Amino acid sequence: MQNINKISFENAFRLFESDDINKIDVGTTKGLQQIHQYLFNGLYNFAGQIRVKNISKGGFRFATTLYLKEILEKIEQMPENNFEEIIAKYVEMNIAHPFMDGNGRTMRIWLDMILKKSLKKVIDWQHVDKTLYLQGMERSPINDLELRTLLGANLTNDINNREIIFKGIEQSYYYEGYTKED
Repeated sequence: MQNINKISFENAFRLFESDDINKIDVGTTKGLQQIHQYLFNGLYNFAGQIRVKNISKGGFRFATTLYLKEILEKIEQMPENNFEEIIAKYVEMNIAHPFMDGNGRTMRIWLDMILKKSLKKVIDWQHVDKTLYLQGMERSPINDLELRTLLGANLTNDINNREIIFKGIEQSYYYEGYTKED
């Protein structure tokens, strides 16, 4: 597993370094699949593919595959006009959890792309506490206020700052239990 994390971590850096990030569809399921494919290509046989099995984590069942296609279509149509709408869309995509693995890392990049396009902002993830973030995500299906407050406090308009982007990738992998030293 550490090898998968290490390689996908390097792929995430390359996505930005190579400028391939600018070829991704923003705010769409297709764009989310493109990011997942980029991060996990050659690592998972399902890289970029919408899952066909039901999954759960910590007793929470993510969207059932029976309705996943329709759910993803609805999420894609959600508005992205302000921070609240964008976080609502992010929360719904997390509930859908369209991939067998790698959802969080993929969706955080996807979220930042939407924020950058719609609001000219990104989240400075290096200042988002792991425990508070994971608790906010866990409670977000019921109420996303905690998550909105946490992420909103860490928005920056320094959207092309390489250090913010790359420290954000490191933090994203840290949320999943991986560090560069692993």
